[in-house]
Amino acid sequence: MKSQMILAGAVLVLALSGAQAQPRPADDTNVSQVQTAGELARVCDPQRTGVPRLEAIAYCQGFLTSFGQYHALAHPAGRPGQLFCVPSPGPSIAESGLAFARWARGNSSASAEPAVDGLLRWAEATYPCPAAPARRTSRNAR
Repeated sequence: MKSQMILAGAVLVLALSGAQAQPRPADDTNVSQVQTAGELARVCDPQRTGVPRLEAIAYCQGFLTSFGQYHALAHPAGRPGQLFCVPSPGPSIAESGLAFARWARGNSSASAEPAVDGLLRWAEATYPCPAAPARRTSRNAR
């Protein structure tokens, strides 16, 4: 029993040291440190494989879902003040993440701004709300 615990501990130490020794790609963004729109775009369209890719996609989709839910609560559909209007049915969350990443690559001036600001600029540009109908100024106009 004691030798099995020592062996398990040695395997764990080797596994951890091997994981730390692997270099990270230069364009790899640590998902726990996403600050800018450019970093979020790299996470939403990761150029990695395996578990890091899955982690990045999950982070992106969680970020976009939270952003969308907050907007829906703060600016209910059909009321004035909506910042963007996603059609129904809308794109999947995966499609949205990839679309945001494409937009960010094409709008490099947004890459240094806070992630949520860049995401909002993408949503406003991609899903503008229809213009409100003009109000009638006269009671007699019908």
